[in-house]
Amino acid sequence: MTTVIPSGETLGATVEGLDLARPLAGADFDLVVDALGRHGVVRFPAQRLEARELRDFAARFGDLEINVANAYQEPGIPEVMILSNIVRDGKPIGLADAGQDWHTDMSYSRTIAFANVLYGIEIPHRNGQPLGATEFCNMHAAYDGLPADLKRGLDGMTALHDFNKFWEMMRREKGSKRPPLTEAQLKAKPPVSQPVFLTHPITGRKVLYANPGYAVRINELPEKESDEVLAFLFAHQVKPEYRYRFRWQAGDVLMWEDIGTIHNAVADYGPDEHRLIKRCQVMATRFRPAEAA
Repeated sequence: MTTVIPSGETLGATVEGLDLARPLAGADFDLVVDALGRHGVVRFPAQRLEARELRDFAARFGDLEINVANAYQEPGIPEVMILSNIVRDGKPIGLADAGQDWHTDMSYSRTIAFANVLYGIEIPHRNGQPLGATEFCNMHAAYDGLPADLKRGLDGMTALHDFNKFWEMMRREKGSKRPPLTEAQLKAKPPVSQPVFLTHPITGRKVLYANPGYAVRINELPEKESDEVLAFLFAHQVKPEYRYRFRWQAGDVLMWEDIGTIHNAVADYGPDEHRLIKRCQVMATRFRPAEAA
C-alpha cells in the first residue's frame, strides 16, 4: 500500500510503498503528482536503483535535460548527472559543488525545469548525524506573503535570468574550481526572461519566480528600482517561515518541483566525507505554466 506522510512543515512529505525500479502505474503517477503539488518536496525512502531506472522514473514527468556543462554524466546515460566530492585516481567522479546557494534550476532556459530527481547513494555523516542537507523555500507561501501593492505592481512584469550569474558566483564566492563558461556554453544558454509571477501547473496558484541564483533585473523597471525590488524579493523568499531542511539517508530518492520552490545545497562536509548522488533534471514539457517563455 502506498502512503503519503506529510512532514508537517511548509514543504515536504514521504511516500512509502513505492519501488521506483518498477514502471510507475497510472494511479501511482497521479499520487506522486498530487504529492508534489501539495508538498513541493517528496522523499521515496529505501530505493535500490540503477542509473537507467532513475532515468526512466524521472522521464515519466517530462523530457530530461542534458546539462550544458556536459560533464560528469553516467556513462551511456547522459541524462543522469553525478554529484560527488569523491576523487578516484586523481580525478573527480562528479560535480563537487552543485547548487550551493539559493536558486531554482533552469529558470535561465526557455523551457524551464519542472522537477529534480536525486538519488542518494553515499551520504556523509559526522557524530552520527547526516551532512549535506538540501534546503528549500516555499514560493507559494512567498507569493502569498508579499505586500498587496507589490503583487499588483509586479503583476505582468518579467525578470531576466542569466545562467552565468550563478556560475560566476560559485567561482567568486565559494572557491569553486569550475572554469569560466566557454563562449560556446554562453551561446548555448543566453539570458532569457520569465514572468516574475507564474501560475503553478499543478496547484493553479500563483508563485514567486524570481530567484536569487539567476534573476538579474526586472525588465520593465529602471535599473535602480529593479535592483531595489529584486533585493527585497531575494530577502523575502528565504524567510525562516518559508524554509524546509531535508536531511538525507542513503537510498533516498528526493523529488522536488522547481516552479514552486527554490533550493540550496548545504556544503557542511569535508573532502574526506564522501557524498555520491545521481541526478535527473525534468523539464517543464509535460507540466508547463502557461506564462513561461
